[in-house]
Amino acid sequence: MSKASVEDIKLASNGLRGQIAEQFADSSLSHVPDDSNILLKFHGSYQQDDRDLRSKLTKEGKEKAWSFMIRSKMPGGRITAKQWLIHDDLCTKAVGTMRLTNRQGIQLHGVLKGGLKEVIHNVCHSGLSTMGACGDVVRNTMGPAAPIKSVAHADAQTLTEEISQRFLWRSQAYADIWLDGEKLEPNWAAAPEVAPEVRAVTAATDSDDPIYGKVYLPRKFKMAVAIQPCNDVDLYSQDVGFVPHLVDGAVEGYTITVGGGFGMSHGQLSTRPFLAQPLFYIKRAHVVDATEAIVTTQRDHGNRVERKNARMKYTVQTMGIDAFRAEVQRRLPGIETFPAKELQFDSVEDALGWHEQGDGKLYRCVYVSMGRIADPEGQPHYRSAFAELARELDLPYIVTPNTNMVIADVAPEQKNQVDAILAKHGVGNDHSLTRARKVAHACVALPTCGLSLSESERALPGIMDKIDAILTELGLQNEGILIRMTGCPNGCGRPYNADFGFVGRAPNKYAMFVGGSIRGNRLAGLEYKSVLGDDIPAKVREFLVAYKAERTEGEIFADWFARTRKLGEAPTPEQFHIELAERAARLAEQKVSEAG
Repeated sequence: MSKASVEDIKLASNGLRGQIAEQFADSSLSHVPDDSNILLKFHGSYQQDDRDLRSKLTKEGKEKAWSFMIRSKMPGGRITAKQWLIHDDLCTKAVGTMRLTNRQGIQLHGVLKGGLKEVIHNVCHSGLSTMGACGDVVRNTMGPAAPIKSVAHADAQTLTEEISQRFLWRSQAYADIWLDGEKLEPNWAAAPEVAPEVRAVTAATDSDDPIYGKVYLPRKFKMAVAIQPCNDVDLYSQDVGFVPHLVDGAVEGYTITVGGGFGMSHGQLSTRPFLAQPLFYIKRAHVVDATEAIVTTQRDHGNRVERKNARMKYTVQTMGIDAFRAEVQRRLPGIETFPAKELQFDSVEDALGWHEQGDGKLYRCVYVSMGRIADPEGQPHYRSAFAELARELDLPYIVTPNTNMVIADVAPEQKNQVDAILAKHGVGNDHSLTRARKVAHACVALPTCGLSLSESERALPGIMDKIDAILTELGLQNEGILIRMTGCPNGCGRPYNADFGFVGRAPNKYAMFVGGSIRGNRLAGLEYKSVLGDDIPAKVREFLVAYKAERTEGEIFADWFARTRKLGEAPTPEQFHIELAERAARLAEQKVSEAG
């Protein structure tokens, strides 16, 4: 299918309806054709197949093992106990597990075609939605995961909900197909700050969407709100980022950043990751309107010919940040903007463990390995633990951008019961993990992702076992080192700003990127075009040995790398690896000399 045909499919879709309803009503079909799959993404689902079975089924002359992924949209990652239990129950329609996403949503994989409508219907009746969780629209808006009772945190969550409401696509197709025409009212859709005239829109089937028009956006669009100094949402990877600034105890306004995005293609120099740039500072009352001006600028100026260059990061780069800013300002008549304020972040990490919320209650952030909610034999039973907590204590959850889980609003007298339930299911022993392990992340990849070139979620835990041993051997187990892996170069796991990023090229082969930062504010560089999965720990060890020998007091890995690699006037990777080997040899000689 040509790239331009995606635009044609959207244009001819009759408000994103296409033939979806008819095809899902036809029980003789195990899957839907490509044009319907494209439209289905706007409804929050991807058609997939079990790639573990693909070769076997092909040899047997059978069709693929088709199924669907459903993604729930949760602004700021918030979900109530009741909503969680509904999702837990829906696991029976999937593969028996859930996947927390690094965009603070939930994915159910392996839902058969005949069960998709029931799953989406039940997600909506929980008060959440799958609408716009995928597709060429504004995706789930991310926010700070910590439920701290502060002015900044409260406003950040309100902003995620306002944005989510403003940018819902407005066709009745979603309700007609999945809800038999019911009016859709997610429980976060009544934010009072949203303009009433926008909230009231109910587009008819032959009307243009008031924001997206006839063909929606050129590509997906991602936003997040961060509160300094915590960059858990990975602000610089977002199409649009928001950072609040307080004056006299109130949120006066937000600094807005634009043009981040990590997708690329191996060997195609026209594609590459970019970090977001500062756009401007704007008063709080105008933030959502400014966001609409940014979105419509991308709608009108984004590349609709080549989808590989259709993300807003390329629009910003093509227009230039000054011209892009001027166009956004032109769409805000009478609204004043100001120079962006300086931003300072220290880490993308979650603060695991127990913390005070600031209102007399507590929260606990629980490590979830790769975000997979399951009950695997011999490992923590995350699914059982979180289901029991939801049933027994009715506490709200927050999915973090690092795919961990926050248990919020815990009364002091409930703390021991929370710990007991987690311990009962083998969950919560995160104190024994290295700091690198706590923040390491992998995308889902095989067997469900159709784009994956190599393993990721199933590979990284074993690789991290070996890296953990190296870190412990070198006494670096408490150092902040960011390691991420993805099965393909699209970068869903955000590997391109990690200290060590591994990007699938072929089965068990990865491009290795080094030199990002645990602060999330620097891109890594390509060190090796192809590394075998089994060789990753040894490659990482080269750097860790040199870091241990040469770091200054308190210097994090990212700063050591920038200092010794002299970023901006860097030697080639080949020269740098020779230097690493020489450093390791000198260190070994020094140890021998000291031992003698």
